Amino acid sequence: MAEEEVKEEESAPKEKKSSNLLLIIIIVVLILIIILGAIAFLFIGGDGEEPVQQVQQQEKPKNVKKRSYAQDESLRSLDDIGILYPLDTFTVNLKSDSGRRFLKTTISLELEGEELSMELDAKSAVLRDRIIRILSSKTLEEVSSKKGKAKLSQQIVDTLNSMITDGRIKGIYFTEFVIQ
Repeated sequence: MAEEEVKEEESAPKEKKSSNLLLIIIIVVLILIIILGAIAFLFIGGDGEEPVQQVQQQEKPKNVKKRSYAQDESLRSLDDIGILYPLDTFTVNLKSDSGRRFLKTTISLELEGEELSMELDAKSAVLRDRIIRILSSKTLEEVSSKKGKAKLSQQIVDTLNSMITDGRIKGIYFTEFVIQ
């Protein structure tokens, strides 16, 4: 009987040690699975593409004939540019299936007359709202190309001109244009 008690006392610590070891192994395996899952999510979890960044910078044209704004705004002479009215930066989600693309842009409006700036100040919230609605309705493909940017510019100009009365907006300039 004394021998049975000694055997029971010896087997109890072995069971405790093996259950503690098993618990530690399970915890380590779970942590490794979580880490590997997080790494896999970072590399595969997106839409499989690297973030795209495009920055459009305005360049001074050389030896270019004067053209209308509708033909190509980047080819206008610097002497022909009117008063510029800078707007704050716009950051919007682009229209997409995955909803993971956004556009960050800063815009300056080219005004026909100085008196228009007071009207724009008074209507700035409405103007920002309309521009945000236009930008967020575009897809990545629509704003990525030069032709798409020109079409976007014209749409913004037309929309804003329909809202103002003290003059007109001759054009817009993107001073920052980043898609991610």
